[in-house]
Amino acid sequence: MSLKFKAWTGAVGAVTLSVSSALATPFTIEDLPRVQHAGNVTVSANGDVTAYTLSVPRNMLAGDEDGRTDTHLYIIKGDNAPVRFIGTEGSISGLQFSADGNKLYFRSKRDGDKNTSLYHISMQGGEASKVFEFDTAIGDYALSPDNNTLYFVAKPKQDKDDLKDKGFKAYAYEEDQRLAGIWKVSLQDQSAEASPLFAEGHVSEFELSEDGKQIVAAVAPTNLIDDYYMQRDLHVIDVDDAEITATVDIPGKLGTFVWSGNGEHIALLAGTDIHDTSTGVLMLADPDNGALTQLTADAMQHVVDIDWLDNSSMLAVAHRGVESALVVYDTQGIERKVFTTPEDILVRSADIGGDNVRIIADSPTHPRAVFAATASNVTKLTNHNQWLADKSLAVQSTFTFNARDGQNVEGLLITPNGDKPKNGWPLILTVHGGPEAHYSDGWLTGYSLAGQFGAAQGYAVFYPNYRGSTGRGVTYAKAHQNDYAGKEFNDLVDGVKALAEQGIVDAKRVGITGGSYGGYASMWGATALSEHFAAAVAFVGISNQVSKFGTSDIPKEMHLVHSLKWPWEDNWMNLIERSPVFHAGKSTTPTLILHGEEDTRVHPSQSMELYRSLKVRTDTPTRLVFYPGEGHGNRKAAAQYDYALRLMRWMNTYLAEDATRKDPMPEFDLGMKERLESSKSDKD
Repeated sequence: MSLKFKAWTGAVGAVTLSVSSALATPFTIEDLPRVQHAGNVTVSANGDVTAYTLSVPRNMLAGDEDGRTDTHLYIIKGDNAPVRFIGTEGSISGLQFSADGNKLYFRSKRDGDKNTSLYHISMQGGEASKVFEFDTAIGDYALSPDNNTLYFVAKPKQDKDDLKDKGFKAYAYEEDQRLAGIWKVSLQDQSAEASPLFAEGHVSEFELSEDGKQIVAAVAPTNLIDDYYMQRDLHVIDVDDAEITATVDIPGKLGTFVWSGNGEHIALLAGTDIHDTSTGVLMLADPDNGALTQLTADAMQHVVDIDWLDNSSMLAVAHRGVESALVVYDTQGIERKVFTTPEDILVRSADIGGDNVRIIADSPTHPRAVFAATASNVTKLTNHNQWLADKSLAVQSTFTFNARDGQNVEGLLITPNGDKPKNGWPLILTVHGGPEAHYSDGWLTGYSLAGQFGAAQGYAVFYPNYRGSTGRGVTYAKAHQNDYAGKEFNDLVDGVKALAEQGIVDAKRVGITGGSYGGYASMWGATALSEHFAAAVAFVGISNQVSKFGTSDIPKEMHLVHSLKWPWEDNWMNLIERSPVFHAGKSTTPTLILHGEEDTRVHPSQSMELYRSLKVRTDTPTRLVFYPGEGHGNRKAAAQYDYALRLMRWMNTYLAEDATRKDPMPEFDLGMKERLESSKSDKD
C-alpha cells in the first residue's frame, strides 16, 4: 500500500499556493455552477488561430432558468488572450475551420431553428450566419477543400402523422428504421437541396480526406445503440460515385478515426476484439484494401485521443494509470517521443494545426483549460476559473493498495484540510460507471462527485480504479468479465480496508455512491456487502441482472463485454445471485436511490425493484427519488443541484459520529424554495 502526494509546483499549481489561508474559503455545492470547462479545441490549418468551447452551467441561485449547460465560443489568435465570440444560451459543437482559416463553422440550434443547423462566423468578428438547415438535425459534417460542398450526416425527414394530433400516439418499440446517411449539398446555390450520397447502413461519424476525394465513415447495420457500440465498421467511400472502395472490419468497439494528410493511412482507436470493453488501442488501417494493424494492443494504457503530426507520425493522448502522456508513435507503432508535460495536469484531448499543438487538460486544482504544447514545454492559455484562487482546496493524492489476491489497484484520494480525527475521517467511496472507465488525476468534483465539497464538509473521498477499469491495458479492463460483483467489488472493500489500516479513514463511517455500474456497486454494497457500508447513495444503478437484460438498450454489449454468456446459457441463477435484489433481505445500510425517469440504458424499474425489495424485506431506511425528464445521468441545473444536496444530506445523516443505521431519514424537502428566495434576496 502506498500514498503518493504530488508536489504542487509550477504555473498550473500555483493558484492555491498563492492564496492566504486566512482569506480562502471552502468549496461548497453552491460553487458547482461556477465551474467552467474548456473543450472541443480546434486549430486552423496554418496554426494561427485556436478555437474552443467553454461549458457554462446554469446557476439556479443566481436566477438562471433551469436547463442544460450552455456552451460559449472562444477564439485565440496567435499569442493574444482568448476572446469570446459567442456567449448566448444554447449548445455549440462540431468546430471546424475553413481551409483558409478565415471562418469557423459550427453546429447549433438557435432562435427560430427547428433542428440543429450549420453556422459559420468570421474570424474578424461579427454575427454568426446560418450556412444550411436541413429537414432533420445535422450531425457530423465536412466541407470540401474549396468550401463549395457540404457533406453531412442526417436522418431522412419523417412524414407528419396527423393521427397524433387526434390522440393516436402508439408506436412500435425499436422499429423506427430511419437510418442516418451521408448527404451533400452545394453551398454556392442558396436554392440547392441536399441529396443522399451514401445510405447503406446507419452512419454515425465520417472523415473527408484532405484532398476531398474520399470519405471514411463509421457505419452500423441499424440505428440501435447496441449496434453503435458493438457492430460498427469503417467504409471508405469514393465521393464522386459513392461506391465503397474498401471496408475496415473493426474487431470490437470503434472510437475516433482520422485520415493522414496524404490519404495513405487512417489512424483509429478501437477494441482489440469483440470482447474488449473499450476503444483504447491505437490502430492503423489501409484505405486501399481495409487491412488493419493493431499498434498498441499490449500497452498498459488507454489511448483517448489521436491526431496526425505529419504523414508518418501520430500524436496520442494516452492515459496510463491515473496519469496521462502525450506520445508520438510512428506508423509501425514504435514510440518515438513523449512530450514533457507538467506532472500536475491531466491531458484529455489534443488538436494540431501547422506546427502548433493545443491540448485540453485539467488538474486537481483547476477544471479543463486550453494549453499550448511543444515537445519540451506546456503553457496554459486560458483561465476561466480564477475565482478558485479564493478557495481552500483539499489535497488530492494517488493511493495504491493490494487486493486480497495480491492484485495492485490504484485510486485517487481527496482528504480534508486540517487535522485528521483520531479514528480517521469518514469516507465517501465513489465508484465509476462502465466499468470500462477510469478516474484520472485531474479535477474530480461535480454534482455526483463529492470531491472538494465533500472534503470541505469533513469527508475523505476515494475514487478507486477497480478491476474492469480502463487505463491499465486490455487485460486489466477484461479482469471483471464473467464475474459480476466478484473481484471487481471485492476491490472496493479491500481499498477501504487499506485506507482504514493506515489510519486515514474510519471503517465504521463509510458511505458508498456511484452511478450506472457505480450505482450497481452502491446497491451491491448496500445489500451483499452491507456490513461494510453505513450509507449508500445509488444513482441509475443495476439491481437485477436478469430484468436489466430485458429492459436495457444494450443487451449485446452486456453479453459480449461483461457477462460473456447469454442469460439462458446456464446462467439464470448466477445472474440472480449477482443481483442486489437477491441480497436485499440482509441489508442494514440506509439507502438513497435516485434515477432519471427517461433512462433507457438502465431502466428506472431497476431502482423500483431494489426499493420495493428493501421496503418489504427490511426496516432499513430507504428512499427512491425520480427525476422527470432526465435520463442516464442528470443534465439540467435544477436536477444536478437537487442531487448534490441529497447526496450530502444522506451522508451527513448516517455517517455522523453518533449516527446509527436506524436513524430516521432526513426530510425529503430540501428547503429549495427558501434557498432560491434567499439567494434572490441576497442578489437584490
